[in-house]
Amino acid sequence: MDSLRYLAVLLACLVVTLPLEPLARVYRRPLRLAGTLLPVLAAFATWDVVATLRGHWWFSHRFTLGVRILGLPVEEWLFFLVVPTCALLTYETLRRGRAR
Repeated sequence: MDSLRYLAVLLACLVVTLPLEPLARVYRRPLRLAGTLLPVLAAFATWDVVATLRGHWWFSHRFTLGVRILGLPVEEWLFFLVVPTCALLTYETLRRGRAR
């Protein structure tokens, strides 16, 4: 079960912020969301891949599924999509709430 912890945390982030969607409208604008996520994904994935290759950073096999893409666990790739999305949902909700 330890290998599912990273995924469980990502899922929890999505579940907690999903109720914000009706006000934030992040998922309803997929091109805008992609335009926000792609630079984040590119920058931080590059950083992680380089750091991992150099031995500055590593991922525990105990807490990941073991599936890797370019040396990074699949959970890390999902992290680069899930966490910014959750942050964007929160930001948009607060911004729209303040405008009211």
